[in-house]
Amino acid sequence: MSTRVAAGRTSSGRWVPIPLVALVLIPAVAGSLRLIEVAGGPQTIPSNPRLVGSAVPLVIHILSAILYGIVGAFQFSAGFRRRRPGWHRVAGRVLVVLGLAVAGSALWINEIAPRPGGTGELLYAFRLVAGSAMAACLVLGFTTIRRRDVAGHRAWMTRAYALALAAGTQVFTLGVGQAIWGTGDVSTALMHGAGWVINLAVAEHVIRRHRSRRPRRAMVGIGWS
Repeated sequence: MSTRVAAGRTSSGRWVPIPLVALVLIPAVAGSLRLIEVAGGPQTIPSNPRLVGSAVPLVIHILSAILYGIVGAFQFSAGFRRRRPGWHRVAGRVLVVLGLAVAGSALWINEIAPRPGGTGELLYAFRLVAGSAMAACLVLGFTTIRRRDVAGHRAWMTRAYALALAAGTQVFTLGVGQAIWGTGDVSTALMHGAGWVINLAVAEHVIRRHRSRRPRRAMVGIGWS
C-alpha cells in the first residue's frame, strides 16, 4: 500500500513544473524582447518610462528572473528531487543567488525609476515590500535548511518563488483591471498587488496542504508496509 501511495505522489508531482514554466514564459517573452531592444535591436513592445537609464539592473533582472523561474519550477517536483537529490542541492544554492539577484535588481529599478509628478507612489511601495519580502524569504529558506529544518525550508522557498512568479500572474490581473477600471495609477498598483497576493495565497495553501498530509502519509506507511 505504501508503495502505491508513493508511486501516486511521484506521478502527480511529475507534472508540477509544467504550469509553473508556462506561467514563467509569459513575462519571459516580453523580457527577451526588451533585452533585444536594449541591445540595439528593433522595438517590438511598448516603451516603458520606468526603464529609461536603467539598462544594467534591467538586464540582470530579466536574465536572473527567467533562469530562476524555469530552474526553480523543477524544485517543486517530488519525483525529480528523489531521482536527482544532488541536482536539487546544487540547483538550490544557485537559485538562492539567482533569487537574490531578481529581488535586488527589482529593488534597484524601483529606486531609480522615475515617478513623474509624484505618481506611482503606491506601486513603488508595493514593489518595495514585494522585493524585500522575496529577499527575506530566500535568506530564511537558506538558514532553515542549514538547521536541517526541511519543512521550514520548503515553506520559505515556496513563498519566495511565488513572489517571483507574480510577474506572470500580473499579466492577467492587469488585463482584467485595465478592462474594468482603465489604466489609472491606483488601479494599476492594485492589480499589481493582486498578483502578489494571489500567488502568496496559493503558496500558503500548498504549504498547509503539504504539512497536513505528512502525518497521514506517515501512518499509511506504518500501517500498510
